[in-house]
Amino acid sequence: MAVGRIIKALSGFYYVQSNEGVYACRGRGVFRNKKITPLVGDFVEFEVRNEVEGYIMKVRDRSNELIRPPIANIDQVGIVSAATSPDFNPLLLDRFLVLVESKHIQPLILITKMDLIAQAEIDRIKEYQTAYQEIGYEVKLLSSKEPEWISEVMPYFKDKVTVFAGQSGVGKSSLLNTLDPNLYLETAEISKSLGRGKHTTRHVELLAIGEGLVADTPGFSALEFSDLEPEDLGPCFPEIRLHMPDCKFRGCLHDKEPKCAVKAAVSDGAIADFRYDHYLRFLEEIKTRKPRY
Repeated sequence: MAVGRIIKALSGFYYVQSNEGVYACRGRGVFRNKKITPLVGDFVEFEVRNEVEGYIMKVRDRSNELIRPPIANIDQVGIVSAATSPDFNPLLLDRFLVLVESKHIQPLILITKMDLIAQAEIDRIKEYQTAYQEIGYEVKLLSSKEPEWISEVMPYFKDKVTVFAGQSGVGKSSLLNTLDPNLYLETAEISKSLGRGKHTTRHVELLAIGEGLVADTPGFSALEFSDLEPEDLGPCFPEIRLHMPDCKFRGCLHDKEPKCAVKAAVSDGAIADFRYDHYLRFLEEIKTRKPRY
């Protein structure tokens, strides 16, 4: 039995990379019966049929998985935000960060199109960069006119599986093309009337970049906290997680409770106001979510 990793899923085939090469594999019927869907990133055991084909017999246990996009065993998520077109949106960035943190995956924040904004906006984004770095996040500001950023960012991909995530039109495919010009991934102009990008990535695929694997994934803008309960939200903010043990009451939601260490940290400036505001907005969204049946 051979072992490999699924690097692409397309038209009913799973393309499995092993030491011997890439095999186009079908999944055995046993998966459908057990409701197991192999994902890109899965380590699988497969039966070789000939030099280019095989059958997947077993999917090994996953360290983590995402549903949208469907991918497993991720080491980090590169959250791509644009400085403009579409405008930089800290609320959306924090939404991505919460979803990544909830899966216990390392985030890397990449802000593109820095060369397309005026100095006042550059200063504003650098203030956000400082705020996120103080929380402990890596934040890289990228400009197509300053390609030296490539050598700064490339080491982050070494020996890791990285997923790029971000709203459509922020330049994920363009970013990958810059990192590796041999990819020539399809890119699309921003729709000026809509102010958002067209979907250019139609399937999930792991691409060898630097000394790691990077997944280009379909852009998505609908991000619901459907798997999170109110008490799950605080730990998804590292600076809130830090102060939670000092709250007087167990199960404190850091909202209206007395003697809350998190609210005290906000008052003292140890937690940024904008982050706490986003926390409260997300908390309200989770509390008022319609139950699913």
